Order: sequence, then structure tokens, then C-alpha cells
Amino acid sequence: MEQLVHKHTEIRQHSMAIYDMVIANADVVYTAGADKFIVRWKLDLGIQDNFTIKADFPVYSLELIRNEIISIGLNNGHLHFIDVVQKQELKFYTQHKSAIFSQLHLTQHNLLLTGDAEGYLAVWDTHSYKLQLFIPLACGKIRSIAANHDESRIAVGGQDGIIRVFETTYFNEINRFFAHNDGVSSLAFEPHQSTKLVSGGKDGYLRIWNSDSGEKIKAIPAHHYAIYGICFNSTGTYFATCSRDKSIKIWENASYSVLQKLEAKQGGHTHSVNSIKWIDQYLISCGDDRRLIRWKLDNLR
Repeated sequence: MEQLVHKHTEIRQHSMAIYDMVIANADVVYTAGADKFIVRWKLDLGIQDNFTIKADFPVYSLELIRNEIISIGLNNGHLHFIDVVQKQELKFYTQHKSAIFSQLHLTQHNLLLTGDAEGYLAVWDTHSYKLQLFIPLACGKIRSIAANHDESRIAVGGQDGIIRVFETTYFNEINRFFAHNDGVSSLAFEPHQSTKLVSGGKDGYLRIWNSDSGEKIKAIPAHHYAIYGICFNSTGTYFATCSRDKSIKIWENASYSVLQKLEAKQGGHTHSVNSIKWIDQYLISCGDDRRLIRWKLDNLR
């Protein structure tokens, strides 16, 4: 198999597992995890930037708002809004009573969505930082929230294995369908598509859906264990998945065929890969092995 991707940069300075990251640009990324630190890195130089915060509890999720505010979700349910320019806390909430596993910034609506371990979905205004809605989904742990290209729809993946689809004006539920045994662990809408949704489960399967109708388009046994991340490149030609099985796979979207597998023998992760992000010609990954890796994609169209 042709090698389309190679390791470009590796950072190994967290003392414990990295659970999540958020991308400012191709060279700047924030990471956080079990060691309670939120750190900003300069990937082009492979060094820590002049920004570090220590939380009171392990950090399970991060989101970046207007490239100047970072929202931090902790394993006890606390939510912090931090101004990364002024380096000061703007707001602190205890609305969630359990771990915040997922966050999503709806840029066109100026809203932040947060999902917790008890199945509550919260909607926050990103200018006032005030709570707008707090929706009990009774779905167990919410590990993933995804929006389609125009943010008219969001999909929420629950521990009960069901994907729930909401419109984003009033957040009314417009569809739900069973997707994965043991729970939905990752979601991504195909770029430039309103309804085509890819889900990953604790069962190791990828499934492709029409999110409005609930029609299953395809099911693929993709990984040996839970799929923790799915991300597309900007054109939607390719997507990547990462898993608790320690691997990352690069897929061609049109054929759903694997183009390359990244694992320890390619210099990849030696433990669970918890998050992946695609930006420009780079794929960025982090995991339980405390490593942040930037991969260079050379030969993809």
C-alpha cells in the first residue's frame, strides 16, 4: 500500500493521557487530559507556547470559540470559559453534574453545545455565556455531537446506541434511529452535505446514514474496539478514524476503502487514540500514550 501519510511532529510532554484537543490553526493546538493541564503548543517548532492552565479535575473536552475563548469541560461536570488572550476566566458553571464528554461550537448561531455522562445536552450563548437550554435526553453518556455543513442540523450520539437529530432554531428533535450496540462514540457529517452522517460505535463499526430519514447506507467493520474520532478533510474526499485499538485509518470517502493504517510500527500511538483533527494537509492525533502527533499528508488529492 502506498504511504500517503508520514509523521511530521511529535510532542510528549503531558504526564498522563490526553483526552481531547482543539485546533487554532495548522501550527497551534490546545490539548488537555488526565493530568488536569490545558496547554497550547506550537507544532511547527514542537514546543509549548506561552499558555498553560491547570484545572481542579481531569479535562474531558475542549472547544475554541472565535479563536479567543476556550471552553473546558471537566470530569466532575464543571464548565469554564477562559479568555486565552487576556488569560483570565470569564465564566464558571456547575450546571452539569457529571463529566462533560463532548462540546461543539455552532459558529453561525453563536452557540456552544455540551453533552454530559447523564445524557443532558446544554446550549450556551457564546457572547453572554449564559445557559439557553438544558435538555434531558435520557440516553446515557453523550460522547459526540456533530453539525452538518450549514448548521441547520445536529446529531447527538448516546450511550443507548441511538442517534438523535435536532434542528438548530428551537432544538426540536426531528429524527432518531438506533445505530450501534453498546453506544455511539463518534459522529461526523460529510462536508457540503446536509444529511449524510458517519457514525462510529463502541462495537468498532462505521455506519453511514441519511440523517433525515434514518436510512442506513453502509456498515463497515472498521476497528477492533470503540471508534473515538471521525474527521473529514475540507473537500470531503477523505476521512480519518481513530480507535481504542491504538490505530488511525485514512479512508477514501467515495469507495469507503482504507488507504493507509497508522499504528505503532509507523511511529503511531501505542495506546488508545482519543481524538483526531484534520486541518489543511495535516492530521493531528492524541491519545492515552500522552503523545500529540502531527501527520503530514503528502499524496492525497
